[in-house]
Amino acid sequence: MDARIVKTRRRLQEALFALARERGVDDVSVSDIAARAGVNRSTFYQHYSDKETLLADALDLFAEEAGASLDSIEFGSDEPPEALVVFLRHIEQNADLYARVFTEPGYGAVLSRLRANARDAIRDLAPAAEPIVPRSVPVDVVAAGITGLVLGVIGEWLTMADRPRADDAATWIWRIVAGFPSVRAGNAPETPAG
Repeated sequence: MDARIVKTRRRLQEALFALARERGVDDVSVSDIAARAGVNRSTFYQHYSDKETLLADALDLFAEEAGASLDSIEFGSDEPPEALVVFLRHIEQNADLYARVFTEPGYGAVLSRLRANARDAIRDLAPAAEPIVPRSVPVDVVAAGITGLVLGVIGEWLTMADRPRADDAATWIWRIVAGFPSVRAGNAPETPAG
Protein backbone atom coordinates (compact mmCIF):
# COMPACT_ATOMS: atom_id res chain seq x y z
CA MET A 1 0.00 0.00 0.00
CA ASP A 2 1.18 3.51 -0.82
CA ALA A 3 2.95 5.19 2.12
CA ARG A 4 0.68 8.26 1.88
CA ILE A 5 -2.42 6.07 2.18
CA VAL A 6 -0.96 4.28 5.19
CA LYS A 7 -0.07 7.61 6.81
CA THR A 8 -3.53 9.11 6.20
CA ARG A 9 -5.31 6.03 7.50
CA ARG A 10 -3.09 6.01 10.56
CA ARG A 11 -3.95 9.66 11.26
CA LEU A 12 -7.66 8.90 10.90
CA GLN A 13 -7.38 5.87 13.19
CA GLU A 14 -5.47 7.82 15.83
CA ALA A 15 -7.96 10.69 15.61
CA LEU A 16 -10.98 8.44 16.12
CA PHE A 17 -9.34 6.51 18.92
CA ALA A 18 -8.35 9.70 20.78
CA LEU A 19 -11.77 11.30 20.31
CA ALA A 20 -13.59 8.12 21.33
CA ARG A 21 -11.56 7.91 24.53
CA GLU A 22 -12.24 11.60 25.29
CA ARG A 23 -16.00 11.62 24.80
CA GLY A 24 -17.27 8.28 23.58
CA VAL A 25 -17.47 7.03 20.04
CA ASP A 26 -21.18 7.83 19.71
CA ASP A 27 -20.47 11.54 20.17
CA VAL A 28 -17.79 11.66 17.48
CA SER A 29 -18.74 12.67 13.95
CA VAL A 30 -16.89 12.13 10.69
CA SER A 31 -16.26 15.90 10.67
CA ASP A 32 -14.69 15.66 14.13
CA ILE A 33 -12.43 12.82 13.00
CA ALA A 34 -11.38 14.61 9.83
CA ALA A 35 -10.63 17.83 11.72
CA ARG A 36 -8.56 16.02 14.37
CA ALA A 37 -6.65 14.14 11.66
CA GLY A 38 -6.03 17.34 9.71
CA VAL A 39 -7.87 16.18 6.57
CA ASN A 40 -11.18 17.08 4.96
CA ARG A 41 -14.34 14.96 4.92
CA SER A 42 -13.80 13.87 1.33
CA THR A 43 -10.40 12.47 2.30
CA PHE A 44 -12.08 10.51 5.08
CA TYR A 45 -14.51 8.98 2.56
CA GLN A 46 -11.68 8.14 0.15
CA HIS A 47 -10.34 5.81 2.85
CA TYR A 48 -13.40 4.69 4.83
CA SER A 49 -17.05 4.22 4.06
CA ASP A 50 -18.11 4.89 7.65
CA LYS A 51 -16.96 5.50 11.20
CA GLU A 52 -17.55 1.88 12.22
CA THR A 53 -15.10 0.48 9.67
CA LEU A 54 -12.53 3.04 10.77
CA LEU A 55 -13.08 1.99 14.39
CA ALA A 56 -12.52 -1.67 13.48
CA ASP A 57 -9.22 -0.75 11.79
CA ALA A 58 -8.18 1.47 14.72
CA LEU A 59 -8.86 -1.27 17.27
CA ASP A 60 -6.87 -3.74 15.15
CA LEU A 61 -3.95 -1.33 14.96
CA PHE A 62 -3.84 -0.46 18.64
CA ALA A 63 -4.33 -4.07 19.76
CA GLU A 64 -1.42 -5.08 17.53
CA GLU A 65 0.75 -2.28 18.88
CA ALA A 66 -0.10 -3.34 22.44
CA GLY A 67 1.24 -6.80 21.59
CA ALA A 68 -2.23 -8.31 21.78
CA SER A 69 -1.74 -11.16 19.34
CA LEU A 70 -3.75 -14.32 19.83
CA ASP A 71 -1.68 -16.31 17.36
CA SER A 72 1.01 -17.32 19.84
CA ILE A 73 -1.13 -19.26 22.32
CA GLU A 74 0.18 -22.60 23.52
CA PHE A 75 -2.00 -25.27 25.07
CA GLY A 76 -1.05 -27.49 27.98
CA SER A 77 -0.41 -24.92 30.73
CA ASP A 78 -2.57 -24.26 33.77
CA GLU A 79 -1.87 -20.53 33.43
CA PRO A 80 -3.48 -18.41 30.71
CA PRO A 81 -1.07 -17.65 27.88
CA GLU A 82 0.62 -14.26 27.97
CA ALA A 83 -0.88 -13.37 24.58
CA LEU A 84 -4.40 -13.75 26.01
CA VAL A 85 -3.53 -11.70 29.10
CA VAL A 86 -2.00 -8.92 26.96
CA PHE A 87 -5.07 -8.89 24.70
CA LEU A 88 -7.40 -8.53 27.68
CA ARG A 89 -5.21 -5.84 29.25
CA HIS A 90 -5.51 -3.89 26.00
CA ILE A 91 -9.30 -4.23 26.24
CA GLU A 92 -9.19 -3.23 29.91
CA GLN A 93 -7.23 -0.05 29.12
CA ASN A 94 -9.94 0.85 26.61
CA ALA A 95 -12.86 -0.67 28.52
CA ASP A 96 -15.36 2.14 27.91
CA LEU A 97 -14.83 1.91 24.16
CA TYR A 98 -14.96 -1.88 24.04
CA ALA A 99 -18.01 -1.96 26.34
CA ARG A 100 -19.88 0.15 23.79
CA VAL A 101 -18.80 -2.19 21.00
CA PHE A 102 -19.97 -5.27 22.92
CA THR A 103 -23.20 -3.90 24.38
CA GLU A 104 -24.67 -1.23 22.14
CA PRO A 105 -26.30 -1.75 18.75
CA GLY A 106 -24.59 -0.35 15.71
CA TYR A 107 -21.16 -1.90 16.10
CA GLY A 108 -21.73 -5.04 14.06
CA ALA A 109 -18.76 -4.42 11.77
CA VAL A 110 -16.41 -4.03 14.72
CA LEU A 111 -17.66 -7.20 16.43
CA SER A 112 -17.55 -9.03 13.13
CA ARG A 113 -13.90 -8.02 12.69
CA LEU A 114 -13.05 -9.08 16.26
CA ARG A 115 -14.79 -12.40 15.66
CA ALA A 116 -12.99 -12.97 12.35
CA ASN A 117 -9.58 -12.08 13.80
CA ALA A 118 -10.06 -14.35 16.81
CA ARG A 119 -11.43 -17.19 14.64
CA ASP A 120 -8.46 -16.96 12.27
CA ALA A 121 -5.97 -16.96 15.14
CA ILE A 122 -7.68 -19.94 16.76
CA ARG A 123 -7.90 -21.80 13.45
CA ASP A 124 -4.15 -21.36 13.02
CA LEU A 125 -3.66 -22.92 16.45
CA ALA A 126 -5.62 -26.05 15.52
CA PRO A 127 -2.60 -28.38 15.36
CA ALA A 128 -1.62 -27.37 18.90
CA ALA A 129 -5.18 -27.92 20.12
CA GLU A 130 -5.45 -31.46 18.77
CA PRO A 131 -5.29 -33.05 22.23
CA ILE A 132 -8.48 -31.23 23.30
CA VAL A 133 -10.51 -31.37 20.11
CA PRO A 134 -12.13 -34.48 18.69
CA ARG A 135 -10.80 -35.07 15.19
CA SER A 136 -14.34 -35.58 13.96
CA VAL A 137 -15.15 -31.90 14.58
CA PRO A 138 -14.12 -29.60 11.70
CA VAL A 139 -11.44 -27.06 12.57
CA ASP A 140 -13.64 -24.16 11.46
CA VAL A 141 -16.41 -25.31 13.80
CA VAL A 142 -14.01 -25.57 16.72
CA ALA A 143 -12.55 -22.13 15.93
CA ALA A 144 -16.04 -20.60 15.74
CA GLY A 145 -17.06 -22.23 19.03
CA ILE A 146 -13.99 -21.09 20.93
CA THR A 147 -14.30 -17.61 19.41
CA GLY A 148 -17.90 -17.37 20.58
CA LEU A 149 -16.88 -18.47 24.04
CA VAL A 150 -14.00 -15.98 24.28
CA LEU A 151 -16.08 -13.05 23.02
CA GLY A 152 -18.99 -14.05 25.26
CA VAL A 153 -16.80 -14.00 28.36
CA ILE A 154 -15.24 -10.68 27.33
CA GLY A 155 -18.68 -9.15 26.78
CA GLU A 156 -19.91 -10.33 30.18
CA TRP A 157 -16.71 -9.16 31.89
CA LEU A 158 -17.03 -5.69 30.34
CA THR A 159 -20.57 -5.26 31.71
CA MET A 160 -19.73 -6.19 35.32
CA ALA A 161 -20.31 -3.36 37.79
CA ASP A 162 -17.19 -4.26 39.79
CA ARG A 163 -15.14 -5.46 36.84
CA PRO A 164 -12.28 -7.74 37.91
CA ARG A 165 -8.84 -7.26 36.41
CA ALA A 166 -7.96 -8.47 32.92
CA ASP A 167 -5.75 -11.19 34.43
CA ASP A 168 -8.83 -12.65 36.15
CA ALA A 169 -10.86 -12.63 32.92
CA ALA A 170 -7.97 -14.34 31.13
CA THR A 171 -7.96 -17.03 33.82
CA TRP A 172 -11.71 -17.56 33.41
CA ILE A 173 -11.39 -17.95 29.66
CA TRP A 174 -8.42 -20.28 29.97
CA ARG A 175 -10.12 -22.47 32.58
CA ILE A 176 -13.14 -22.86 30.33
CA VAL A 177 -11.15 -23.51 27.14
CA ALA A 178 -8.34 -25.58 28.59
CA GLY A 179 -10.07 -27.00 31.65
CA PHE A 180 -12.00 -29.76 29.95
CA PRO A 181 -11.21 -33.27 31.22
CA SER A 182 -9.66 -34.21 27.88
CA VAL A 183 -6.98 -31.56 28.37
CA ARG A 184 -5.96 -33.00 31.70
CA ALA A 185 -6.03 -36.55 30.40
CA GLY A 186 -4.09 -35.53 27.30
CA ASN A 187 -6.50 -37.04 24.81
CA ALA A 188 -9.57 -36.00 22.94
CA PRO A 189 -12.95 -37.48 23.79
CA GLU A 190 -14.40 -39.76 21.17
CA THR A 191 -17.68 -38.74 19.65
CA PRO A 192 -20.28 -41.46 19.27
CA ALA A 193 -20.76 -42.84 15.78
CA GLY A 194 -23.95 -41.57 14.24
